Amino acid sequence: MLHRPQSLDAALALLSGEDVVILAGGTDVYPGLRDGPPPATMVDLSALPGFRGITRADGLWRIGAATTWIDVIRADVPPLFDGLKLAAREVGSVQIQNSGTVAGNICNASPAADGVPALLALGAELDLLGPEGARRLALTAFIRGPRDTALKPGEMVTAIVIPDTPGQGAFLKLGARKYLVISIAMVGAVVALEDGRISRARVAVGACSAVASRLRALETALRGAGPHDIADIVRSAAMPCLAPISDVRATAAYRSEAVRTLVTRTVLQAMEACNVA
Repeated sequence: MLHRPQSLDAALALLSGEDVVILAGGTDVYPGLRDGPPPATMVDLSALPGFRGITRADGLWRIGAATTWIDVIRADVPPLFDGLKLAAREVGSVQIQNSGTVAGNICNASPAADGVPALLALGAELDLLGPEGARRLALTAFIRGPRDTALKPGEMVTAIVIPDTPGQGAFLKLGARKYLVISIAMVGAVVALEDGRISRARVAVGACSAVASRLRALETALRGAGPHDIADIVRSAAMPCLAPISDVRATAAYRSEAVRTLVTRTVLQAMEACNVA
């Protein structure tokens, strides 16, 4: 049975039951129904107050859990979010972007989820609400593995929270074709410059490990780097968190080589955009 609660209390009451599935855009949930019997209860969160839209308060940006990718694309937000906007345009088709939600992309916990590397580069955290109350959890701790998250029974994501810091976002995705493709590799980055050199960088890679990951050693190595230094730094950087596999889209060896080129291009893309601004 499908329910569309109008309040948080009503939603939490429904989520406390057995065999419950949360529904937002439905772009992952509905295709999954082909693989087995439907759940006893589906809870559509799209009508809950404050669950859709992007707002800023107290030095934080808040993306409501029912915010769609088209909302992200159209949002009046600073260059910090340029990488997330670029990732939003890579999520399926326009029809998927109109329905699919940012929180749904996270909760689906696919290693190739387009939005996750860009959100990791933004330092995103998640606001969660459940029977034990509210809590905030870093995105790095929320996705634990393929289709596996830190959501507790009866708990839901209410928002994605991002620090309002200076920076320029960028995103690049490598696929076998231009549109409607699952990534071979993808990179999200946020870069801040001082006198033409990197003062701070956050870089995350998806589709090259079981969980999209920040490249923290590389981020440290990039501090103080200018545009002409980037390729050499990336080429020699340790990336122990990456463990690409071979599948129908690419071999592990190809992914390992390609991702370094993609990281270099993404960081340079962000630096160039900083200089233009």
